[in-house]
Amino acid sequence: MAKGIKDKVAILGMGCSKFGERWDSGAEELMLEAFKECIADAGIDMKQLQAAWFSTAIDEVHVGKSGIPLSTTLRLPNIPVTHVENMCASGTEAFRGACYAVASGAVDFALALGVEKLKDTGYGGLPGGRGGPLQALWSANGTAPGNFAQLATAYQTAHGVSDEDLKRAIGHVSWKSHQNGAKNPKAHLQKAVDMETILKAPMIASPLGLFDCCGVSDGAAAAIVTTPEIAKALGKNNIVSVKALQLSVSNGSESGHNSWDGSYFHTTRIASKKAYEEAGIKDPRKEVSMFEVHDCFSVTELVTMEDLHISETGKGWKDVLDGFYDADGKIPCQIDGGLKCFGHPIGASGLRMLYEMYLQFQGRAGARQLKDPRIGMTHNLGGAPRENVSSISIVGRYDS
Repeated sequence: MAKGIKDKVAILGMGCSKFGERWDSGAEELMLEAFKECIADAGIDMKQLQAAWFSTAIDEVHVGKSGIPLSTTLRLPNIPVTHVENMCASGTEAFRGACYAVASGAVDFALALGVEKLKDTGYGGLPGGRGGPLQALWSANGTAPGNFAQLATAYQTAHGVSDEDLKRAIGHVSWKSHQNGAKNPKAHLQKAVDMETILKAPMIASPLGLFDCCGVSDGAAAAIVTTPEIAKALGKNNIVSVKALQLSVSNGSESGHNSWDGSYFHTTRIASKKAYEEAGIKDPRKEVSMFEVHDCFSVTELVTMEDLHISETGKGWKDVLDGFYDADGKIPCQIDGGLKCFGHPIGASGLRMLYEMYLQFQGRAGARQLKDPRIGMTHNLGGAPRENVSSISIVGRYDS
């Protein structure tokens, strides 16, 4: 019977480029920037890599839809390279492929690398239109801010939250991300913003203001994974192991009938429950030390904390305002600034989240270092509130 991959895979090394408007670099340079840090951190020779997973999401980037760009850019030793794309969850999808290869015993060392050059597309936001059978649905749904503004109003209606309380809670999420991002030298946005500025900012899609929406960034992130036994044999200390990886994909029911009220992410609730079971976590509110979640819009983070079964349904906004998820709160969330401030190069975002978890466990997070974290969780969301994919990763210290 399947038991999952808990403690079967260890993160041997990670790397991440500077995120931002990287007009000075192409996708290839960003890939190399992340990989050089990653391979040096892992302490192995590139010839030891046996397989790789490569994530990008947007056609306009012109990186290509095969594994060849990764192989040629890094001059990999003619190993298998698989290109993956799962919308904004693409980075975690690459990590999942690499981890499963190691857990299965197929390889000893696997690479996951994600990159996106979104500034080169010329769009102020994400390029629209996905093609395929859902093209008409996507077109009808309109813009990303519009979609997630509907999530905010549906949440407000479902739980009777006042306009003022919702705006303050969403604003607090944005304020927190800017406070954290100001301490991160690799973040796209590194400036703290006060609450008054956030609350008085121009409206993008009510109730989401300018500071409630993440920007468009260039960047790359990478991970090399192996088994805990090999990591120990290589002399690694503070080994970070994978406790759970779970993925849930919409089947269309959210749009098919009215059983879903639009106030939550159905897939996140499913994936997180499975992840806790795989990791052996009984009470996540007490056991998880830190989070990185998919805050493409600040309301998404608020709703997600309920869907992850941390905050009680309908009361996540109260936890936010109480500072529960602040850097000095009970469970810090987006300690590196999140998508909001670190940035959101789609193919790299899931790996960037794991990069922060890894640094925290290694005690290498600098000014944003937390005290003795034990379990870290990432949530990577792709798509709109209706049709989406939710990817959950749980990592922690390897104690066996």
